[in-house]
Order: sequence, then C-alpha cells, then structure tokens
Amino acid sequence: MADLAKRTTLDAATNQVREYGKSVSFGRAADDYRRFRAGYPDELYRRLAAIGIGLAGQRILDLATGTGFLGRGFARAGALVTGIDIDLAMMREGRRLDGDGGNGLRFVGARAEALPFPPSRFDVVCAGQAWHWFDRPRAAAEARRVLVAGGFLLSANFDWIPLPGNVADITEQLIMKHNPRWHLNGGIGIHPEALVDAAIAGFVELETFSFDVMAPYTHEGWRGRIRASAGIGGQLNPDEVAAFDAELAAVLRERSPADPIGVHHRTWATIARTPSA
Repeated sequence: MADLAKRTTLDAATNQVREYGKSVSFGRAADDYRRFRAGYPDELYRRLAAIGIGLAGQRILDLATGTGFLGRGFARAGALVTGIDIDLAMMREGRRLDGDGGNGLRFVGARAEALPFPPSRFDVVCAGQAWHWFDRPRAAAEARRVLVAGGFLLSANFDWIPLPGNVADITEQLIMKHNPRWHLNGGIGIHPEALVDAAIAGFVELETFSFDVMAPYTHEGWRGRIRASAGIGGQLNPDEVAAFDAELAAVLRERSPADPIGVHHRTWATIARTPSA
C-alpha cells in the first residue's frame, strides 16, 4: 500500500506539471532560448561517454529538442542526432545555431508519444529538461520501440537550485510575483519519474547520477536565461516579460552586484537500457 501511495503521489504531481505545460509556449522566447540556454556542462558529456552514450557515429534521437539544447553536445562528438519537437519556432532557432557554425542536427516536427520512425532505428533516445512534459508511459513505450536491443534511454536535467537568499531563490520569488500561475519553484534537481516509467516499459540496468556546479552568468546572461524559462517567456506577454526583466535587473544590481555571478545548478541523469537481444 505504501508503494502504491508513493506512485499515486508521483503520478498526481507529474500530471499537474503536464497540465501546466499546456499553457507554456517556449516558441515565444525562442530567440532568448537560442542565445542564453547554451547547453549542459561538459562534465555531463564526459560521464555519459564513459557509459557509452554520445559516441561518434551513434544514432541519437533527442526528444523535445527545442534548439538542440542537449543533442548538440552529442553532435559535437560526432554522433548523428535527430531532434524532434512540436515547436517549429524553437527548431528554426536551432537551425540558426547550426548556421552560426554549430554541429548540425536533423530537425523533425513530431511528438515523443508518437514517433514517426520504424522500430530499432536509434542507439540512444534522450530528453533534456523535458521528460516531465510528456505523457510519460507513452513516451517510454515509444522510446523502447525505436531503440535497438541494448540501446540507451537518457533523461537529463540541468536545474538551478534555490537556497535561502541565493540568486536562484531571489529570482524564483520574483517569478512568482510576476506570474502567480507558475508552480515549478522550490525544485531540488532530483527527478525520479523517468526511473519508474523506464522500469514499467521494460527497460533494464537503471541508474542515475548527479553533480552540482556553480554555473557562471553575466547579469545579462542570467536575465536572458530566465526570460527563456517556462514561467516568464513561456507564458507572459512581451510587456509583462519586459516589466519582469527590468525588475530582475534592478534586483541583481542591488543584491548580487558582482558580475559575473555564480548560480548553483544540479545536473541529474537517469539512464536505462533495452534488454539485449
């Protein structure tokens, strides 16, 4: 009964997040997303490569790729990356990054829950900052369908960590002031839901790892990062975004005058494999 209660609580929380996501459009902030959400720490890619993820020549499918936030790091290592998303504006900005000299991704308009690919097409299926937005059981089942035997499923997150009085905490308070609908505050950067979904879908060899970093941002860079977030650029209109941005700039000058600043982040990865043939 205790396990059932935990699962029910997890499902209810994730369903709430998914419902919230229906009012979010990252395409509104696509330019800021391209400019200020550059990617994951290099350390994540080093650790994944040691496991066997992100190797040259691997066929990788990046779910909800956006501008290629996660997948581009694999492409730089020589992997063959296909990114899917439902937001065409985000993928257009991703193509601009490729045009600016980045390693190219192939972009396809599609949903994680209904992949337009044949079985056993990919060596890795990954999702960055995205698993919580999906119909998770359907996405896990589709990932297993398109993976080869022994293929990898990866869910990765790179989250700011609000601690009393730090930059992330001050910023979250300001987001809630300007957007009371936002309820993703107070996160601790730990995401167990993908483990549950992978196990139910028949994946094996489940594991996780995490590490913390103090990510450097200029004031301008942090403001752009927050404008590209779900609670600001993803929901507010341009005038509301501008009002928030002006107040955040003033708060940063007053509370964190050093420029650049360090913002506490946690990287979290969930990894699973399809059974070997």
